[in-house]
Amino acid sequence: MTTAFITGATSGIGRAMAIALSDAGYNVYAVGRSQAALRELQAERPGIVPIAVDVTDREALESVLADITIDVLINNAGIMPPLGNFADMKIADIDATLEVNLSAAILLTRLVVPQMRERQSGHILFTGSVAGHAAFSNIAVYAATKAAISGFAGALRADLSPSGVRVTEIVAGRVETQLYQDILDAKARAAMYASKVVQPDDVARMVVAVLALPAWADVTRFDIMPTWPTSPSGTK
Repeated sequence: MTTAFITGATSGIGRAMAIALSDAGYNVYAVGRSQAALRELQAERPGIVPIAVDVTDREALESVLADITIDVLINNAGIMPPLGNFADMKIADIDATLEVNLSAAILLTRLVVPQMRERQSGHILFTGSVAGHAAFSNIAVYAATKAAISGFAGALRADLSPSGVRVTEIVAGRVETQLYQDILDAKARAAMYASKVVQPDDVARMVVAVLALPAWADVTRFDIMPTWPTSPSGTK
């Protein structure tokens, strides 16, 4: 059975991908910080293996991965710092955003790719954002992390393609998730999602389709956007 390891699986896109891949027959390891959310996920899909760990805890990740052979790695965990002008941003928020959105994904990938290269197979996906490909105000550091993920994914693909390992960047526009849960109140979030938006299940279905392609076909990037126009702040 093909094994998928998904970070940020307690809500939103990560949770939807965990469910969709489990339904598609994958052996799914769902990674997140909330034990309660992971228990709920496992109750809904008993075949999913929950792993409560912080992706920034390198030693804990190394311990978790010691006995797991991963066929599909999905680097999905991410945070959105408080919106605002970069000049007013707290240093702690800068550090946390860089650590979770970028450093953790790179380091986790480094822990996994040697075994993929040795087996001459595997697939690595990154949840990126339209913010990594276009300029928007009030999200400078978030945008920087997503742009860096895009660059890393492209260069990683060049490194691993000769070994048969595929790499895909998911470029999401406005997706209705909990990304803004801690930085916007309920009224502001309702206004943000008042127009047509992409749902996490839509992204998950695309991921299942991409993974189902034959090993010689690599979808290097797919963009998924609402069909209706959104405001410039409409990023995943």
